[in-house]
Amino acid sequence: MSTEVRQLEPKSVWNHFEDLNAVPRASKKEERVIAFMEGFARSLDLPFEKDDIGNLVIKKAATAGMENRKPIIMQAHVDMVHQKNADTDFDFDTQGIQSYIDGDWVKAKGTTLGADNGMGVAAIMAVLSSTDIAHPAIEALFTVDEEAGMTGAMHLKHNWLKGEILLNLDTEEDDELSIGCAGGVDSNIDWTYTEEPLTGDYAAYKVSVSGLSGGHSGMDIIKGLGNANKILNRMLLGTHEAFGLRIQSFDGGGLRNAIPREASAIVAVKHEKVESVQHFWDNLIVDLTKEFATTDPKAKIEYASSEVRSGNFMNEADQKKFLYAIQACQDGIRRMSPDVEDLVETSNNLARVLLQDGKMEVKCLTRSDRESAKWDLAFAVAAPFKLIGANVEHSGSYPGWKLDPNARMLGMMKDLYAELFGEQPDVLACHAGLECGLLGQHYPNLEMISFGPTIRGAHSPDERVCISSVQKFWGYLQEALKRIPAKN
Repeated sequence: MSTEVRQLEPKSVWNHFEDLNAVPRASKKEERVIAFMEGFARSLDLPFEKDDIGNLVIKKAATAGMENRKPIIMQAHVDMVHQKNADTDFDFDTQGIQSYIDGDWVKAKGTTLGADNGMGVAAIMAVLSSTDIAHPAIEALFTVDEEAGMTGAMHLKHNWLKGEILLNLDTEEDDELSIGCAGGVDSNIDWTYTEEPLTGDYAAYKVSVSGLSGGHSGMDIIKGLGNANKILNRMLLGTHEAFGLRIQSFDGGGLRNAIPREASAIVAVKHEKVESVQHFWDNLIVDLTKEFATTDPKAKIEYASSEVRSGNFMNEADQKKFLYAIQACQDGIRRMSPDVEDLVETSNNLARVLLQDGKMEVKCLTRSDRESAKWDLAFAVAAPFKLIGANVEHSGSYPGWKLDPNARMLGMMKDLYAELFGEQPDVLACHAGLECGLLGQHYPNLEMISFGPTIRGAHSPDERVCISSVQKFWGYLQEALKRIPAKN
């Protein structure tokens, strides 16, 4: 933990953030962080309750003079994406995040920082622990498993909350007010293929892609970043088509909501073709490096001689099916929104490819703000894998959040932003899975808005949060609490 970070202003927010980051909090492993939050509530003598799925609500009464204002829900998710650089020695299950200051940014040493959505959690904790911030009655909702399926929001206890306005603190640009988001669905694909020993004289290689920018598979998909799985498959398919190739394993990507940064494969080529293959690879690496120089300037595509782990490789017929299926799997933007400028409507992230010991596993996350378009792309993603006989299961589907540009709360938040900062905020929907869509299903009359400090590189080890932006966000949040409208 960083003593320097703890000295930043606003100290209450940063200290709560550092306390939170000392607690491991992977998606689907939130028991320790929820226990930590329960202890926090006890320390303030605030009532709290946990539902069956693990979500926690902490309640705080209105401050003097605010009793007649509409009760609010302040909401953030407690889980974080666990990603680290390949050369970073770190155990997310036992270690706390190691943060540090770099200019106007707080970063982590070789891992994700957890600012998504830890800054939102810390800000709510700072409000709950304050003695001098005016606010209406608060239900602080801390949800679980947002990053790996939104199961916390999906299975939220019915008729649990009484608030009329929801402030979601999970937006990543401090000049944006989010009033809509994309829905999503996972595609989980598995396939059994035939292995066989090589016959003939072969040389083995490890072909790898690393150093890509990575990032959030929703917010960053518009940047055209390289996907390590797709780049590696281009290397292998090109070699297969030109010279022949045998594949033993393929291991790329990881989390469904992170654009893959790294991938590697163990392959073999016939000895008489080694020189030609290496020449082909050298030229292709130059071309690919140039292609992604702007979006992924640290990209490293390389090959090296390797020892074969065992004698078995993919059957050639199955190998062809695998390479063509990965090549055909759609990745990146499918369609831009025709209604909102610079907003991605529909996209897919080829998040995970694992091939070894006769089994293939592929995971994708498809997003769209249109339910029919979401499923259309999900079925398109499934199609090449179904054609090779793979099993495809769609799971974790969640709806988008339809924007309401006439919401009363939006008008107040826009006017307040202009008053404080002398300019208009950007009001938009985002191509990410905010929990508001699901929460709105549980509470259809709930008025919702999402905002937060500026965060870059979420879901990657380059994640960072802007220090001056946190100060801006904190002041804006406090003023917004003062201006919650009166009860009807």
